[in-house]
Amino acid sequence: MNHSSIRHLIEPEDFTKEEILKVVKLGEDMYNDPSKYSDICNGKILASLFYEPSTRTKFSFDSAMLRLGGNLIGFADANTSSAKKGESIADTIRVMGYYADIIVMRHPKEGAPKLASMYSEVPVINAGDGGHQHPTQTLTDLLTIKVYKGQLENHTIAFCGDLKYGRTVHSLIRTMARFNAKKFILISPEELQLPSSLKRQLLDQYDIEIEEVRYLEEVVEQIDILYMTRIQKERFFNEEDYLKLKNSYILTNDKLENAKDDMIIMHPLPRVNEISYEVDDNKRAVYFEQSKLGVYVRMALISKLLEVGPYVRG
Repeated sequence: MNHSSIRHLIEPEDFTKEEILKVVKLGEDMYNDPSKYSDICNGKILASLFYEPSTRTKFSFDSAMLRLGGNLIGFADANTSSAKKGESIADTIRVMGYYADIIVMRHPKEGAPKLASMYSEVPVINAGDGGHQHPTQTLTDLLTIKVYKGQLENHTIAFCGDLKYGRTVHSLIRTMARFNAKKFILISPEELQLPSSLKRQLLDQYDIEIEEVRYLEEVVEQIDILYMTRIQKERFFNEEDYLKLKNSYILTNDKLENAKDDMIIMHPLPRVNEISYEVDDNKRAVYFEQSKLGVYVRMALISKLLEVGPYVRG
């Protein structure tokens, strides 16, 4: 069977810059006027296959499909599916394609959604695979930047925390490089620096300045967008290494004293303790709005991949 005509979103590079902008623009329109889109997925079914825990990603996809008038099936725990009996991803996906019109999948193994897309007769969306990619969080981040900064180009963006395992960082940094970011500032402990292969790729492919520092205070006045991440316990092999690092990057209002007035603070959530609660009231904090915008950009993505609604007509 020829699956080549079916579009998937496994990594942000699967879409051209124009397609990404179109999804972001549609997401913005859906955010401003949701009622216009409330039945475009009438009769369509989303299968959500979550082999790894998730709050925001899973429920924002569920919410997105329901707001478009569609329906849901799926699991939030692989132990409730035949995966527990040893069923392969390929077989699961083949069968789910008969039950649903579009599949969203999160998996702890890097490359699992890519494999799924090779066997699927319906579009597959990667909702996160290991420490690898998280393209729909990237779309959420882009819509947030567009809403708060007016444009995607020409920003100085700082990434702070776990840059080694943070899949949200890996997806976003590659995408912002495509959108002509002015400069990347990487703030992390030595143990959690951005993988050197990714850094090399950015430097080889894009004419972009990269500065690496240990502490936010050294660079805070330069930053347009501060992207905080949690130190991810589940990516560490031993507890001791995690405990040593987890408190080293906590954002407080004191550290923001010299920040630009219009700097925005983003975070893919969940937050553990890397942003102090006092920062929630800081005018620069947009991470809860970011989470809200995730629903609308996922609505736009579903609409694009299912080819329904105003996206297709123009």
